[in-house]
Amino acid sequence: MELLEKLYQMTAIQDIVDAPQILLMIFIAFFLLYLGIKKQYEPLLLVPIAFGMLIANFPGGQMGVEKIDENLTLYQIARDHGIMNFVYYSLIKTGFLPPIIFLGVGALTDFGPMLRNLRLAFFGAAAQIGIFTVLISAVAIGFTLKESAALGIIGGADGPTAIYTTIKLAPHLLGPIAIAAYSYMALVPVIIPFVVRLTTNNKELLINMKQQDKLYPSKRPIKDLQTLKILFPIGVGTIVALLVPSSVPLIGLLMFGNLVKEIGV
Repeated sequence: MELLEKLYQMTAIQDIVDAPQILLMIFIAFFLLYLGIKKQYEPLLLVPIAFGMLIANFPGGQMGVEKIDENLTLYQIARDHGIMNFVYYSLIKTGFLPPIIFLGVGALTDFGPMLRNLRLAFFGAAAQIGIFTVLISAVAIGFTLKESAALGIIGGADGPTAIYTTIKLAPHLLGPIAIAAYSYMALVPVIIPFVVRLTTNNKELLINMKQQDKLYPSKRPIKDLQTLKILFPIGVGTIVALLVPSSVPLIGLLMFGNLVKEIGV
């Protein structure tokens, strides 16, 4: 009996019995895994989020992020508080990871369609409506201006920017903002069908977007698009560095990644 009791104490069962609310988080993790794997709703985002949620909420696994003394060395954090805290305090809390993600995003982005038709930039600018709507609403319900700005970036539909801005303005909100930003983007395929039904008709849904450039060519064709695509990240990086220096870690690496893509190295 003593042996069985010790074996029982080694498990997480008693901890779950003492704090049954853990089961709610585990259920949510399983549901998000189902959406990511079975339904293929943004699996690149949803599967890591859901599996991270699953293993972080099992008691005793040391996979949950804790509030610890930030004066500790990374070795002490890894040794005493587990690998997840090491990753969090070395890559996320320092602000290192978001710019690196932006470097990769830049290398995967083709600005060609936008440069051929600059009016498309207004579609991207529409995200700013979400930012200011959330910012004003957050201030109205009692958040500070810095907290509201961090929350507002979620409306821009960009995870790395939300994380980076929160680290600078409201680090105590980093956890919920990161989860909200990435979960919201991962669940866009769940939200979009409702929006589509409200705002489009069947004729519009049948439009082949890839054929639009051929059907409606620009009235002012660009003679050397490749040169323009190389000059674009250099120009944007320079202008942003002059006007908004604090955004250089993100926009600078985004543009650098895109430049590397366009010059073919």
